[in-house]
Amino acid sequence: MLAHSYDFHTHSTASDGTLAPQVLIEKASEAGVKLIALTDHDSMSGYQALVSSGISADIELVAGVELTCRLDKQVVHVVGLNLDASNEQLNAHLLGLDQLRMERAKAIALRLHKAGLPDLLEAAIGCAGGGQIGRPHFAQALLQMGLVNDQQQAFKKYLGAGKKGDVKVEWPQLASIIEIIHAAGGVSILAHPTKYNLTLNKVRYLVAQFSELGGDALEVGYPAVTADHQKSLSVLVEKHQLMASGGSDFHNPDYHWTGLGRFPKVPEHLPHVLDAIR
Repeated sequence: MLAHSYDFHTHSTASDGTLAPQVLIEKASEAGVKLIALTDHDSMSGYQALVSSGISADIELVAGVELTCRLDKQVVHVVGLNLDASNEQLNAHLLGLDQLRMERAKAIALRLHKAGLPDLLEAAIGCAGGGQIGRPHFAQALLQMGLVNDQQQAFKKYLGAGKKGDVKVEWPQLASIIEIIHAAGGVSILAHPTKYNLTLNKVRYLVAQFSELGGDALEVGYPAVTADHQKSLSVLVEKHQLMASGGSDFHNPDYHWTGLGRFPKVPEHLPHVLDAIR
């Protein structure tokens, strides 16, 4: 993977990342990143903390978020960039998602408790550290209590698809997410299109619907995207007259397959989100 001077997809402890926002920015700067978006899941608290505390003049911060939504029954993620963090519609949506995720966490804890495990809710909240709570925090709690050997085992036994801790959520519709991002003056980007376990035909359908609903860009450079997938995505960018974007989807410095500013290059012939936010 190539090292880039920008990274438009990163996560901190404000959602499911392991680095505090300020530490993430410092590490990104050390890696040569000059322009970065902190795109925590359904939260801008990390971004707001950075704005309040200030960051080095060596790196520029773009207001961002990664919003969870669905098209039909398929859960997808949309990155919003260049947002007005004070927008009332956006903030009302994020507050509602805070409540939705907490209700889900309570349901996960209850299901696991009924399955014979300790009540994990407070431990998971502690692992979330004030950020958005999710299944990875329950995995951390299980690991800390010595109930699993690693987080992968936690998902395999308790939290993965079809397991006791797999609590479904009625996420907002894709159309409303695009509308909210645009209302906040932002650019909407369909994140990692080939990571939803969809066939290529279904990816084409997803991108077509995203475009028809007013979506702006497609993430084309991201960890694990293959050369063949990138060619297919590039065709879709051009077909639907979208922009292209790239990012590391950084969560944890221990993950060897990615790093801040490190991801496959976005093909140069594609119109880039960079030009829309500068």
